[in-house]
Amino acid sequence: MKRILYLFAAFLPALAWGQAPPVPSYSLTLEESIAIAKGQSYTMKSLEQDLIVAQNNLKASLGQLRTSVSMNLTIPQYTETVREWEDESGISFFPVKTLRASTGLTITQPLPTDGSISVSSGLVAINDYYTDRRSSTLNTRIRLLQPIDALYGYNNIRSSIKRARLDYERSTKNIKREDLNLVYSVSNAYYRLLSQEKGTEIARMNLERQNEAYEISKNKYAAGLIREVEALQMEVDLADAQNSYDMALQDLGSSRNTFKQLLGLESNAEVTLRADLRYQTVTVDADKAVAIAISKRLEIREREIQVELQRLNVRQRKAQRMPKISLDAYYERTGISNLDISDPFNSTMSNTWTDLRRRPSNYGVGIVMTVPIFDWGRNKANVVAAEASMKQNKMSRDEEVRTIETEVRNLAASQKSALARLQLLEKSVVIAEKSFAITLQRFSDGDIDSQALALERNRLNAAQKSHLEAFISYQLSLADLMRKTFYDFANDRAIE
Repeated sequence: MKRILYLFAAFLPALAWGQAPPVPSYSLTLEESIAIAKGQSYTMKSLEQDLIVAQNNLKASLGQLRTSVSMNLTIPQYTETVREWEDESGISFFPVKTLRASTGLTITQPLPTDGSISVSSGLVAINDYYTDRRSSTLNTRIRLLQPIDALYGYNNIRSSIKRARLDYERSTKNIKREDLNLVYSVSNAYYRLLSQEKGTEIARMNLERQNEAYEISKNKYAAGLIREVEALQMEVDLADAQNSYDMALQDLGSSRNTFKQLLGLESNAEVTLRADLRYQTVTVDADKAVAIAISKRLEIREREIQVELQRLNVRQRKAQRMPKISLDAYYERTGISNLDISDPFNSTMSNTWTDLRRRPSNYGVGIVMTVPIFDWGRNKANVVAAEASMKQNKMSRDEEVRTIETEVRNLAASQKSALARLQLLEKSVVIAEKSFAITLQRFSDGDIDSQALALERNRLNAAQKSHLEAFISYQLSLADLMRKTFYDFANDRAIE
C-alpha cells in the first residue's frame, strides 16, 4: 500500500504538468471594463509611449541651458612615418617617430541669450625620438560667444524649449482626449454586447413562450378544437423562434470576441456582464454644456498651439533677412616646454607651468557681421507663406469653436430625446407584457386563433427590443456628451 502511495506522489507533479491551464473568466461591470482597457489596450499603451517621447524631448530641450562637461584623452598615440622637407639644396626626407599623449577638459555654460561661456584646459606631451626632444604645452582659455542678433531676432534655445513644451502639452492633451475616446469606445462595445446578451435572453424567452403556445395548440388539435393548419403554423413559428435564438447565440459569440480584443483580454477568456437596465434620469443644460466644452475641449488648445508654433516659424523666417552679428571674445594662458628626452617628465611639466605663469596672456575680441543683400525675394515669399499659415490656423481655431458649439447642442438635444423615448418605451414594455399574458390566456381558452397570438407575441418582442435599443442609445448619448465636453453630467463633476 505504501509503495502505491509513493508512486502516486511521484507521478502527481507529472499529471498536474499535463493538465491544461484554467480558462480565465471575467464578470465585468462597465467601470471594470474601462479600467481593464486603460491598462491593457493597445491604444493606451501606444499613447503612453508617445508621452514618454514628448517628456524626454522636453527634458533634452531644457538640458540645453545646463552646464556641459566634456573630456578628451589620447593615451597615448604612437606615429612612425617619413616626412618631406625642402631646403636650398633640394628635397630630403627624415623619419618621424613620435609618442603623443594629451588630455583636455571643456566646461560650457549655455546662455539664455543663445550664446555660451566656456572654459577649456588642455595638456599635450610629445616625445620626438628623431630629435630626442620632449615638448609639452599647457593651455587654458576662457571664451565668450554671443550672437547679438539673437537679442532682437530669433533665439534658437528659447524657441526650441518653447516648441518642446508645446509638443509635450499637445501629447498630454492627446492622451487625455484618447482616454475619453477609449471610455466611449468601451462603453459602446459594452452596451452592444449587453444588447446581444439581452437580445439573446429575449430570443430565449420568445422561444419558451412559443414552445408553450405550441404545446397548447398541439393539445387543442388532439382534442379537435383547432384546425390542422393552425397547429402546423404554430410548429412553423416554433422553428422560427428556435432559429432566431440560434442566430442570437452566434451574434453574441462574435460580439464577445470583439469586446475581448478591445479590452486586451485573452482570446479564450470567458466574459459575462454584470448590468441591469436601470438608469439615472439626467437633465443637461445645453448652454452650460457648450460653455464647458469651449473651455475644456482640447481641439481648441491644439489650434492655439499650432498658431504659437507658426508664430515661431514667422519669427525665424523674418530673422533670416536680419543682419547677423556675432561677438567672439577669449582670454588665454599658454605654457610651453622643450627639453631633452632624457630629462624627467616632471621637469618638463614644471617648466611648462613656469612658462605659463611667465608668458604674457593671449586675448582677442571680434565682432563679425553678415548682412543679406539680395536673395531674389525668396525670404520674403517664405515669410508671407508662414504668415498665411498662421492666419489659416487662427481661422481654423474660430471655426473649431463654432463646430464644437453646434456639436454639443445637437448632442444635448439628442440626449433629451433619447431620455423621453426611453421613458415612453419603458411603459410600452409593461403594457405589451400584460397584453401578451391576456392574449395567451384567451388563446388557451379558445377565444382567439394562433395568428392573433403570433401578432401579440411579435408586438411584445418588438417592444422589448425597442426598449433595449432606447436604453443603449440613452447611455451612449451620456458617454458621448462626456467625451465631447469633458464633464460627467450623470455625476455632476468635471473630468480632469
